[in-house]
Amino acid sequence: MRIVADENIPLLDEFFADFGEIRRLPGRAIDRAALGDAELLLVRSVTRVDRALLEGSRIGFVGTCTIGTDHLDVDYLAEASIPWSRAPGCNARGVVDYVLGSLLVLAERLGVELPQRTYGVVGAGQVGERLVGMLRGLGWRVLVCDPPRQRAEGGEFVDLQQIIEQCDVISLHTPLLRDGELATRHLIDAQRLKQLRPGAWLINASRGEVIDTDALREHLQQGADLHVVLDVWEGEPLVDPALAALCHIATPHIAGYSLDGKLRGTAQIYQAFCRHRGITPTLQLESFTPERWLPRLSIKAGSDPAWVLATLCRAVYDPRRDDSDLRRGLGGDVQARKSSFDLLRKRYPMRREVQGLEVELIGEDAHLRTLITALGARVISGS
Repeated sequence: MRIVADENIPLLDEFFADFGEIRRLPGRAIDRAALGDAELLLVRSVTRVDRALLEGSRIGFVGTCTIGTDHLDVDYLAEASIPWSRAPGCNARGVVDYVLGSLLVLAERLGVELPQRTYGVVGAGQVGERLVGMLRGLGWRVLVCDPPRQRAEGGEFVDLQQIIEQCDVISLHTPLLRDGELATRHLIDAQRLKQLRPGAWLINASRGEVIDTDALREHLQQGADLHVVLDVWEGEPLVDPALAALCHIATPHIAGYSLDGKLRGTAQIYQAFCRHRGITPTLQLESFTPERWLPRLSIKAGSDPAWVLATLCRAVYDPRRDDSDLRRGLGGDVQARKSSFDLLRKRYPMRREVQGLEVELIGEDAHLRTLITALGARVISGS
């Protein structure tokens, strides 16, 4: 079997070499000619998988090592009877860490107490639901907007207008849907930007087109009292330097790029392919996961909770490094900026997740125990 795969997918040999010969390519370079006589296609979010790519090919299974599917033409895949699979939830925790790290940066720069904010999460799928759980676990007030889930489940969901009117912080985690009643393209448009609360924080770690970024740039250039974090951009891999300059944090679509998340994505697609082939998976992710550089921290009971929160999160991940990396590449011509964006993703440094960190709590402190647990770290009692 011949396999074509995005070169940024980790553990390809470990999980797929036994199935056949692997050809690695940059995700944006995977086209019909590149497929040749391949039967298995493994991609990430930058490869558009549709009729133009697959018609006439021998591809019999498509795996995307990502949560999202807006780069897949799932209607065509069904029409062509090509089985496919994604990796739901694989990088959700990495995105949660990114959002929390961004909140810490904004709070520090603007002199704001995070527990006093009201948070709005738009999209309560794999990422949004985890973020909501963490924020509420910290005791913070959270409103959630997810129209499809609201229709299916009822519950305490609110509409987008309530989020806009009541929330100090809005974090977007909706899939990109371009058409239909539930379309999310330009969900945050010029009109809604003007309706945001003064001093609001707007975070987008979903898809660039969920915000009308031309309207956002103009809104900020006019002096709007709005603080923005963008990890995703309309027209990727091209980033608008003028808009990036107006953001507190600007990063190259790496919110979910934790090592743990990427490894989980490959493992999930391996398991899906095994199911497709009717064989029992024999490989386990734990066999290939490296040890953490920082396996444990010790915290004394009675420590300041705000300090504990910032220390635990930043010990594992701080988005300011990724912000600096992106900004260094925004000064060249269009092609240079595109290349820099893709190179940052290709050479992304090892980054772990707060989940999985062990925290030794020295002494008894119920509040700190709750905080540490809400972050997803594991509490170990110390002497």
